[in-house]
Amino acid sequence: MSEQALLIVDVQKGFINGETKHIVPIIEQLQARYEYVYATRFVNMEGSPYRKFLRWERFTEYSDDVPLAFEPLPNVRVINKTVYTSVSSDLLEELGGKNIKEVFVCGVDTDACVTATAVGLFEHGIRPVVLSNACASHAGVEYHDAALRILRRLIGMEQVIQ
Repeated sequence: MSEQALLIVDVQKGFINGETKHIVPIIEQLQARYEYVYATRFVNMEGSPYRKFLRWERFTEYSDDVPLAFEPLPNVRVINKTVYTSVSSDLLEELGGKNIKEVFVCGVDTDACVTATAVGLFEHGIRPVVLSNACASHAGVEYHDAALRILRRLIGMEQVIQ
C-alpha cells in the first residue's frame, strides 16, 4: 500500500486565467501517477470571512467559478472546502486510515490555499511536498514566487520541488 497521496488544491474554473492555465494539463497528467488522489473545491459560503472581511463575493455555491477546471479520474475524491486550508479532520482521518505519510500538493493559489494546506499538513506530522511547477497564483507569478520562498522557510527546502 502506498504511503503517498496527491492533493490538488482548488483547480477550479474561477481561478483559471492567463497566470494559471498552464497548470491544468500538468494536473491532468499528475493525477494518473498516484493511487490516492484528492481534489478540493473552494466554496465561498454565506457569512464567510471572505465575504465579511474581504467583501469578496465570488465562488458562491452554485456559481460558474466552483466547478473543477480539469476532468478528475475515477479514483479522485473531490472534497468541498470553505477556508484556505484543505486540511480538515475528515481528510486527516482518511489519510491516517490509509497510512499516508507524504502528500504531494499542487494547485491554486500558491500564495493562499496551497501554502495554508502545506503548512496544515506539516503541523499534523504529514510531510507536504509542494510541486512548484504544478502550482500557480491567479494574482501573478510574483505572488507564486513569493509563496514558494516562504514555503521553503516554513516547511523546509526539501519539501518544495519542481
